[in-house]
Amino acid sequence: MDELKAVEHVDVDRYMGTWYVIAHIPPFLTRNAYNAVERYRLDDDGHVDVLFTYRDGGFEGKLKRLTPDGFPDEGEADGEWRMRLIWPFKADYRIVHLDEEYSETIVARNKRDYVWIMARLPSMEATRYDALVEKVRDMGYDMSKFRKMPQQPLEERDDNSSS
Repeated sequence: MDELKAVEHVDVDRYMGTWYVIAHIPPFLTRNAYNAVERYRLDDDGHVDVLFTYRDGGFEGKLKRLTPDGFPDEGEADGEWRMRLIWPFKADYRIVHLDEEYSETIVARNKRDYVWIMARLPSMEATRYDALVEKVRDMGYDMSKFRKMPQQPLEERDDNSSS
């Protein structure tokens, strides 16, 4: 299968902030996630601190947190990063879609094992969602593993996800 191409340019400062997981093919740890949110913050050393929060098993489930580190300067294109959850291992992290407004993105892996559709809001129009799902399908992912993320509206949350 062909290598997934990351976007050529990412303004890292604009990419920072809150991203809601709209849909994904999840790693084992987050297969039952609800209200999943990723927050990115650029460190002084150029690395990205990530805070990934989600409710496990339902909207009232236990709030879980993961804190991987991102390395946006380790790929051949701006959108080709490495992500480290457990030292010293760094995983492939490719921003393969990013709209001009920085309001929606697709993060994929060359292995085509995991993928995330994310947006700045916890929901998106059906036509946009369908178009992004089609992009994931066209990349060669096994769509039988694909899962739309259950997301509550912001006003119903109690996990500070809008901060």
